[in-house]
Amino acid sequence: MTTELSQISPVELPSQPLIKSARLWMPKRVVFTADALNEPFGQAIYERISALNLPIEIAKNNRITGLRGADERETYRIAKNTLAVVNAPPGAFRLQPIPPSADWQMNLAEGCPAHCQYCYLAGSLSGPPVVRTYANLPKLLDHTKTYEGTYPPNRTWQKQADGSTGGLRPTTFEVSCYTDVLGIEHLTGSLAECIRHFGTRTTGQLRFVTKYDQVDSLLNLPHNGQTRARVSINADSIVRRLEGGTASLESRLQGIRKMALPKEMGGGGYPIGLVIAPIMAIPDWRDHYTALLDRIAEVLDFSQSAGTLDMNAEFISHRFTPGSRDVLLQWYPNTSLDMDETNRVEKRNKFGGTKYVYRPEEMKEMKAFFYAEWTKRFPNAPVLYWT
Repeated sequence: MTTELSQISPVELPSQPLIKSARLWMPKRVVFTADALNEPFGQAIYERISALNLPIEIAKNNRITGLRGADERETYRIAKNTLAVVNAPPGAFRLQPIPPSADWQMNLAEGCPAHCQYCYLAGSLSGPPVVRTYANLPKLLDHTKTYEGTYPPNRTWQKQADGSTGGLRPTTFEVSCYTDVLGIEHLTGSLAECIRHFGTRTTGQLRFVTKYDQVDSLLNLPHNGQTRARVSINADSIVRRLEGGTASLESRLQGIRKMALPKEMGGGGYPIGLVIAPIMAIPDWRDHYTALLDRIAEVLDFSQSAGTLDMNAEFISHRFTPGSRDVLLQWYPNTSLDMDETNRVEKRNKFGGTKYVYRPEEMKEMKAFFYAEWTKRFPNAPVLYWT
């Protein structure tokens, strides 16, 4: 049984914001498949990585080997220090619905350089958690045109900008399901490629989310309002304890401020989003999350002088599956994350899988708090969903 966050150390609110930019991830091993090098975008990635003087291997038979260690912990360490540049398989061109985050999931990579102790990729991706980025990304992007104007069956979760549900709206594509796109951008340039592509579209829009803060390379891209940049944030005490290898809360907020600022004020002029996740019922959670919401309001205080801020919010409560719990405890055996299933209730999905979520009364209380407190501070920034 794991131990609750509050039992490890005091839960006092941090007295000062921690300003810590994320350290750029520099893998110890970079492997290209031969097929990836045949792609022009693969060649561009090769040139970027060569300029960083990172060791590069060319895989034989298009297979990535040498990822297994003596145990799961060593396998994790090896994989987390490896970047594989490969071609997306044919199945990647069959986009899957991903509401409520977006209409369709379009992956530019799989695997993440961060070390979040609640990682949702644990148990979701097969094999060691190596980062695989796709050299045939331009072909994937061109293929998304065939999905524009199409929507998953349960598309009522996202209304028109005026609140109505009638008529067509741009089809949305999420690229952050299986990676942190900004965490690998300095190595791949893939996010910029996506932003430029959707900047030319009128019926398709890009959505990405990150826990990193290196946004300067994105500010002057021709996004034309067709990309919504989102940042994943949490109570400062959770960020400091459980989200290793990422930017501090304050640095993330300053990064999303840059993205939102109009170009004439030195920013990127992007529509933005705040993803508060995973929301945890830690002791004194109201105080911790009140402090978070207050700080968001302070950082984004430019909206009055810069015009209407195009922002929305997504609230995601913490959950885990039996499989992900087992993997996470192998990766992080000393974690302070509470994954005691006796504190939760079982919830089954349509495929028969089980996940553990907060009890109904806890969920109801937290949801009411977040909706009320968010609306009080940001009446013009809609909440897309609670889950």
